[in-house]
Amino acid sequence: MTRRDMARYVAGIAAAGAAQVSRAAETTMQDGFKLGVCTYSFNQFQRKLTISMIKQLGVHFVSVKEFHLPYTVTADEAAKARSEFEKAGLKIMSGGNITLQDENPAALRKLFDYARMCGMPMMVCAPSHKTLDTVEKLVKEYDIKAAIHNHGPEDNHFPTPQSVLEAVKGRDPRMGLCMDCGHSMRTGIDVVQTIALAGSRLLDMHIKDLRVATDKGSQCDVGEGVMPIVGIFKQLQKMNYQGCVNLEYEINSDNPLPGMLHSMGYLHGVRVGMAG
Repeated sequence: MTRRDMARYVAGIAAAGAAQVSRAAETTMQDGFKLGVCTYSFNQFQRKLTISMIKQLGVHFVSVKEFHLPYTVTADEAAKARSEFEKAGLKIMSGGNITLQDENPAALRKLFDYARMCGMPMMVCAPSHKTLDTVEKLVKEYDIKAAIHNHGPEDNHFPTPQSVLEAVKGRDPRMGLCMDCGHSMRTGIDVVQTIALAGSRLLDMHIKDLRVATDKGSQCDVGEGVMPIVGIFKQLQKMNYQGCVNLEYEINSDNPLPGMLHSMGYLHGVRVGMAG
């Protein structure tokens, strides 16, 4: 498909699904955590089309990847991009994942400048143990949260949520965890218990589903796998989690919207059931 064909196709398949998802969104709990979307899910699409598709998912919160707000953006370009999201009713809650492993403080400062210019109150990030002290200093200076993203067994720095929690222990409270549920499950941990363990250090969450708990390649639409979505949401509600739960859909990259509509419909449905 060309991008123009995709736009027409998106409009067609979304007509029924988006209406259902939007109705579910309107009836979900008004307090507690926020359902959002990682724009990484649309990494094959330019910002304008990405925003159009996100609107059809019935959410109002986004975590923006550099595909849609490049690190080289100027102040004017950043303001234009923020305006595009805002006009669509989308609030930028974070940016990332942003690599913070350069041991040159000036290089790290440049990325914090980028986040501030783009209106990101939080950076979902991947530092190293060697850069943590510098990152913490910049967190304090810029008043921008740093949510360290765990990347599963392949991650040499922070494979598990527990490794992140150990690293931020005793540090500024704006230093915390972005828990990727899929990567976390692949390490063999109990996802729900780990959320409880994280407590106030849980700053952000990426939600996805797997058909096989240890298989990265088994990602599927949310609700079709083994991820304990209901248990996760109940634990978040119990601890009065106020952050985002962002759908990160990493399959069917050329045509992600149908699966994302299905996934978001399931997530909204779980919240409706809990509210009832």
